[in-house]
Order: sequence, then C-alpha cells, then structure tokens
Amino acid sequence: MAAIKLFRAPGKYVQGKGALANFYGETKDLGNSFLFICSNSGYKMCHEAIEKSFEGSECKVRFEVFKGISSNGEIARMREIVQNDNIEVVVGVGGGSAIDTAKACAHYEKRPVAIVPTVCATDAPCTGLSVIYMDDGSFDTYLFYPKNPEVVIVDSEIIAKAPVKFLVAGMGDALGTYFEGRACLRTDAPSLENGGVTLSSMALCELCYKTLLKCGYQAKKACEHDLVTPALEAIIEANTYLSGVGADNAGLAVAHSVYNGFTALEECEKTMHGCVVAFGTITQLVLENAPKEEIKEVMDFCYSVGLPITLGEMGVTDVTRVMIAAEKACAPGESIHNMAGDVTPAQLYDALLAADILGQEYFK
Repeated sequence: MAAIKLFRAPGKYVQGKGALANFYGETKDLGNSFLFICSNSGYKMCHEAIEKSFEGSECKVRFEVFKGISSNGEIARMREIVQNDNIEVVVGVGGGSAIDTAKACAHYEKRPVAIVPTVCATDAPCTGLSVIYMDDGSFDTYLFYPKNPEVVIVDSEIIAKAPVKFLVAGMGDALGTYFEGRACLRTDAPSLENGGVTLSSMALCELCYKTLLKCGYQAKKACEHDLVTPALEAIIEANTYLSGVGADNAGLAVAHSVYNGFTALEECEKTMHGCVVAFGTITQLVLENAPKEEIKEVMDFCYSVGLPITLGEMGVTDVTRVMIAAEKACAPGESIHNMAGDVTPAQLYDALLAADILGQEYFK
C-alpha cells in the first residue's frame, strides 16, 4: 500500500536583490535574540546589512563564525552558545555546512531557524534535513527534522557576487531532483519527509529541470559578471526552492547515493557535492536504460554549464577505485535502494564506468 501523501516547505521564502536589508522585518515575529552561525565569507558579506536591519529594535544579536563543517563537535559548540546566551532564534548564514549546523543546533535546542544562503551550491536552505559529518570530515548521517526552516531569505545580489562555481554546483544538485523524484514515484518509495509523493512535489521537480535547461547557461554568464538578471533569479529559485522543496517531498535515488559513495575517495575531496550529483544523475539514467535522447539532453546541459560528465573531471583517474565508492553508495539505508529492482555495487560500478565512457565519447 502506498504511503499517505505529505508535502512540507519553509514557512516563508523571500528572494530578490537587496532582500537582506529587510532581514529584521521578515523575522521579527520569531524572537528577540538572534545567533547568526556564519561561514567566514557569510559574515563578511552579510553582517553589515543584517545589523543595519536591526537598527531601532531592542533585539540582541550575536554573530559566530563556525569552523567550516557541519560536524557533531561544531553543533555542540553552537548549542552551548544558545544555552548560555538565552538565544531565541538561530540563523544560518553561508553555504550548506553553515546552514546545516544552524538547522541542527536549532532542532536540538527547540528554537526557530532562519536561513540566509550566500551561495547557491546546494538545496540545503529549504530542506527539513541536515547532512552531518564526523569531526574528521567523513559523512556521518542525514538528520531529519519535524519541520522545515521558518524563514529563508535569499539576496540575489550576494549570490551574483559569489564565485560562479557555487552556482554551477547548485545546478548539479538541482539536476538530480526530477530524475530522483521520478524514480521514487515509480516504486512508491517514501520521500525524505517519509510520505507519499504528491502531485505538487513532482510539479516542482519537473519545473526545476525545465528551468535549468532554459536558464542555466545564461545564469552562469550573468553570475560570471556579478549581474542579477531574470535568468539568474530563475536559477537561484531552481537551485534553492524548487530543488530543495522538490527533493524533500519527492525523495532521492541514485544520484545522491553516488555522492555519498564518492566521499570515500580522497581524490574527490575537493569535488563539490553538486558536481558529483550531476554525474550520479547520468549514472542513474544509465541504470534505468533511459532513452538516449534523454541522456544526451542531460549531458548537453552539463557540458554547457561546466558540470562533469566523466570520472576524470571529478578527479578519479584510477577506475579500479570506483568499486570502493560503489560499495559505499549501496550501503544499507542509502537512497539508491529506492530504485526499481534495487541496485548492487557491481551493477552501480558498471553503470558508473558506462556513464564515464559516454562522457569521454562526448568530447571526441
């Protein structure tokens, strides 16, 4: 019997040029004391605009630069600050790790959380989960929350000024959304929210993919020159909201398991999450024996924006090591098991190498 359908999203999503100037106005109902958990660059880019928005209010504001990874130790450190300072609202400012740290801290301390992404590298801002790492940087677990963030505020000007590689990686993360959701729909697999897949969530997933194809290249060009254009605004929304809410409510499959598998390879340590997810999406299509036109459309998109279509582009030169990643990607509990007929490490290994061959052929 299919799971009862469920759909969740952030309480409020705000996006636009200069949106940060009204941070206080958008969050004043949440509480009177705020802890901002910031990445280094997040603090530099945002603290002035945020502080200015609080002028004239009696709120207490504290900024804390975190140590770069959403690890158990760093979450514990932030929780201590919340307790000692009687913080009422936790805010994540930065990339995925700062956001995931803030969400975890707020969850454990039973506080509302607001999110200010400074890059569009993942769909972390809108989701009701965090990726948690061990203190040594290796993947630990997904932490699922009973609700999504109360407020997400995306200042398009800040995204436009961030290095373009983050926007491209975000498009890679977003690329998996439709195909992974479609796979879960086919097998009646539960979403990340542990509910059945709604029509609404699949509509978001499909719109996410169509928006990438339509606006991805133009958005990349705009971002390279720090310009906020309609195409960039569309891709910011696709990377952040459509992908985040879509994946949350439709589920994951091969593409994200491939990422988790490749975290076991040292040579991929510097390869961004979304870049591996993009290659994992092509691999999923190979496993599904998708029409060659669909595989070509996805590869054309990846090539146009600079996402990897070969193992070499992800840093993997020794294909014998791919089996290490394949085995980790197929570990119990991984989303790859949402696929019809399941997937073994040997099947995934063959699909990864087949995807690599298609990618190499693409360059000839």
